[in-house]
Amino acid sequence: MDIIKSLVIALSLATAGTVSAKTINITIGHVDAQEWTTSKKGAATQVFKNLVEAESGGRMKVNIYPAGQLGSETELVQSTQEGMVTMSLVSGAFAKVCKEASVLEIPYLFPSSPVAWKVLDGEFGQSLSEHCLQQTGLRTLSYGETGFRHFTNSKRPIHSPEDLKGLKIRVMTLPLYIEMMKSLGAEATPIAFPEVPTALTTGVIDGQENPVSVITLSKFYEFQKYITLDGHVYSTDFLLINEDFYSSLSPADKEIIDRAGKVAGTVGRAIQQVNSAQGLEILAKNGMEITSLSQEELEKFRSAAQPQIVEWLKKQVDPKWVVKVQDSVNAASQVQ
Repeated sequence: MDIIKSLVIALSLATAGTVSAKTINITIGHVDAQEWTTSKKGAATQVFKNLVEAESGGRMKVNIYPAGQLGSETELVQSTQEGMVTMSLVSGAFAKVCKEASVLEIPYLFPSSPVAWKVLDGEFGQSLSEHCLQQTGLRTLSYGETGFRHFTNSKRPIHSPEDLKGLKIRVMTLPLYIEMMKSLGAEATPIAFPEVPTALTTGVIDGQENPVSVITLSKFYEFQKYITLDGHVYSTDFLLINEDFYSSLSPADKEIIDRAGKVAGTVGRAIQQVNSAQGLEILAKNGMEITSLSQEELEKFRSAAQPQIVEWLKKQVDPKWVVKVQDSVNAASQVQ
């Protein structure tokens, strides 16, 4: 993998930012499989590639490197910033370079996907995109969807925050997730995603949290008995492009990139919705006990986690971003 990564980056350095009258080469990386029907990132990038190449009459060539061939999401973000890779499709790792993006992961912020879409496609999403562009040199072409994250574990059903106490739950290596687990009483265990199956098998962790699609595709039902559909975080995908490269394009080519980016984000959301609906059936057939929370039970989780994380976030980023996203969610929810 290191050899492939080195070769691709070397090629990207030579071509990714080169715009000629004949050919414009675009390299895009992500960490999912390149599969239309089961991979949201795979489907989104494939649609982007097809549209860009068709609408440009073949002048623009899009080369996709899936499954972490160019590195982890953190490495992809850095490579895109440096111009070694033209584009990337990532989720939580973007908040490492634009901290304000972490406000999207306030626990129990979004009541549904349609509300999240309205917020992200509206004034708040545009404002966040412009801010992060100035901070990182990365333009957000569109917001996709990784989905609502849920808890799984091998010990017991989870109906309340009290049921999480003492459980070792794997989380991403992001401070917000560690703080969230603390507020809910669980023992946060940051582990890289490829190591999760082994950690579950050996008992290093009791559980983990991810969207239904990830739980299904990763076959976590082989290691976990219980899943609780609490939707504690709505995870967003960011389709990013290096701004220096984007600025070098003609107005017509920018329009092609913009249109394809919007469609790609929409396709990713659609695939995620299908995967989640099908995934629950697969998890049940494979013996997982599914717990759906009542509004009263869900409120206990929200009350335990959200106030603490909001106060913590206000010390990490300008508090106005926390207020802005909360106001945007409230407005979008009222017009449901």
